[in-house]
Amino acid sequence: MAAVKITDLPVIERENSISIKGKQKKQLKCDTDSVAGCVSQRACVYCGARVVLNPITDAVHLVHGPIGCASYTWDIRGSLSSGSELYRNSFSTDLKENDVIFGGEKKLARAIDELVAKYRPKLVFVYSTCIVGVIGDDLQAVCRAAAQRHGIEVIPVESSGFIGNKAAGYRAACDALLSLIKPADSLIGQIPKSINYLGDFNLAGEAWIIKKYLNRIGVTVNVVFTGDSNYESLKNTARASLNIIQCAGSMIYLAQKMKELYDIPFINVSFLGLQDTADSLRKIAAFFNDQEIMRRAEELIKNEEAEVKPVIADYSDKFVGKKAAVYVGGGFKAVSLIKQFAEIGIEVVMIGTQTGRKEEYKSINDLVNDGTVILDDANPSELEKFMLEKGAHLLVGGVKERPLAYKLGMAFIDHNHDRKHPLSGFVGAVNFAREVYSTLCSPIWTLVNRG
Repeated sequence: MAAVKITDLPVIERENSISIKGKQKKQLKCDTDSVAGCVSQRACVYCGARVVLNPITDAVHLVHGPIGCASYTWDIRGSLSSGSELYRNSFSTDLKENDVIFGGEKKLARAIDELVAKYRPKLVFVYSTCIVGVIGDDLQAVCRAAAQRHGIEVIPVESSGFIGNKAAGYRAACDALLSLIKPADSLIGQIPKSINYLGDFNLAGEAWIIKKYLNRIGVTVNVVFTGDSNYESLKNTARASLNIIQCAGSMIYLAQKMKELYDIPFINVSFLGLQDTADSLRKIAAFFNDQEIMRRAEELIKNEEAEVKPVIADYSDKFVGKKAAVYVGGGFKAVSLIKQFAEIGIEVVMIGTQTGRKEEYKSINDLVNDGTVILDDANPSELEKFMLEKGAHLLVGGVKERPLAYKLGMAFIDHNHDRKHPLSGFVGAVNFAREVYSTLCSPIWTLVNRG
């Protein structure tokens, strides 16, 4: 196949969102609105807000909009709960033509009243969608009145479409979370050697794995944002003495606001892959400057690596010469995946994200080899061109990328929200290597003609 030049792309506006390491010295353009008329892989504002807030287990999640918006994001995360299962439901006001013409505020108020009467929740999130932004329903006023009627928290999530991209939805979700955190001054930083774990949604129980690691080294997890969280735990957020951020794309804004409001410091971590998991445990231990915590962290790392490294090495022997393409949501995950593939002997030849930030793209550029394609908010046409040009054998992505990989006769790894196996921590590194082996080395690819 002939090499594809960036200038050959059908949408010229995309040129500054794609770079090739070693050929251009430019800052990748990111955090932009998707180009009109271009089928982007990036999700909408409402989806960004919903995926952050949905794992709050005892909340009612009410979508003010057409039924399709609620069904699009219904149970899209494989988030697990140790308590309430209320979050498994997806409620909608199901706006129709008459509601668009005459307004949907009364319908929304009735829906809140019915849900409160049936489920008796302490917390209701009401999400605005594209159509609500068009017709101008006053979400704030309806939620405020409902909260007064029922004596509970009814929080509007300003996630109407046409106002940005998925990252704007993350910020809307964080604003909603901040409205829950109103501590007395005496409670701020009350629990020593404790952390809030931001940006983990407990996919396949991953937050529980990291909690166990931290407990073993002597650090308490106060609350996870938002995996397996609930109303009461979120209200106690400010009692922690440190915020750690796994998914910076969704949670950096919240961490910055908590630093500003409550003087809680934050550090970035990643528990994807052996190197990042070990580095993150050491970083947390170093923050507390406690010799016992640091000793226990080193002991944990030594014991866990001794158990999993031989297993991963056995898989790595089978990946000689293989190349991977990566297209995921956040930049932190992309950075970790480059390192994780290096641990198992696979080169990343194309990498992109939906919501990566400038500093994350700089880290990506520093990690990859010359010739690697780096792109922000790709569309299917771009992914297809660059994967074929670079000779990728494997694509890591989400639910929207799976059909593309299979149509190209390419192996696929699901790194999306609905997976059922954990990929965090030392055990997650083994699961990742095992999954790469099972799909990349399947005999089915000997029968596929990719020419």
